[in-house]
Amino acid sequence: MKLTVIGCSGSVPGPDSAASSYLVTAEGFNLILDLGSGALGTLQRHLAVPEIGAIGLSHLHPDHCMDLCGLYVAARYAPGAPIPRIPVYGPAGASERMALAYDLPLDPGMEEELDFHTWQEVQAIGPFTIRTAPMVHPIPAYAIRVEYGGKSLVYTGDTGPNEALIELARGADLLLSEAALPDGDPGNPADLHLTPSDAGEHATKAGAKRLVITHVPPWYDPVVQAEHARRTFSGPIEIASTNAVFDI
Repeated sequence: MKLTVIGCSGSVPGPDSAASSYLVTAEGFNLILDLGSGALGTLQRHLAVPEIGAIGLSHLHPDHCMDLCGLYVAARYAPGAPIPRIPVYGPAGASERMALAYDLPLDPGMEEELDFHTWQEVQAIGPFTIRTAPMVHPIPAYAIRVEYGGKSLVYTGDTGPNEALIELARGADLLLSEAALPDGDPGNPADLHLTPSDAGEHATKAGAKRLVITHVPPWYDPVVQAEHARRTFSGPIEIASTNAVFDI
């Protein structure tokens, strides 16, 4: 299983990265986790739109889903269209949310191009077994565990600290964790995002083998965020960057 970072900028696209999007591949199947603002452009460096096997959305904030609007246009109007409907897994209401984002009638919305499914606790997508758990965020949000060939990747999406993330990430080979807030700031909002120390603590409690820090907003330094994660996690820590590849 291979993880390629398509976009990793937190909350907004940054000067060096689109917003959240990650490509997970195995057996020639391409699973996209989130497709945030600006990510569709970078994704096309790695594969063509018809090569997308499925998309999983952690939640419906624009920095995690809004490039579905561009995907809809490509699937509907690009040469070779129409293409087979692309499965999209996400929170309940994703189909309606995206139709409204593009000012489409709710019926059919984007349903002729994209095949929307609501997350289940466990589902098979291509060669992967996918497990999800609800997270702590202002809107419904999910962490996503991808399993293949005895290996596992866990993506936090956006979340505040919580025990469900630790359980989902138990023994993960790689924990791809957001670290959007700075350590030690008394103004950090509750139940919104993780600090680097939170990310490290969750990785340690889960027994994760590697920690990759992501979703750092452009106004913070990802190197500093990774250094602070070392306060609570003694294993290998890396920083997500556009086009970075991690073998799992």
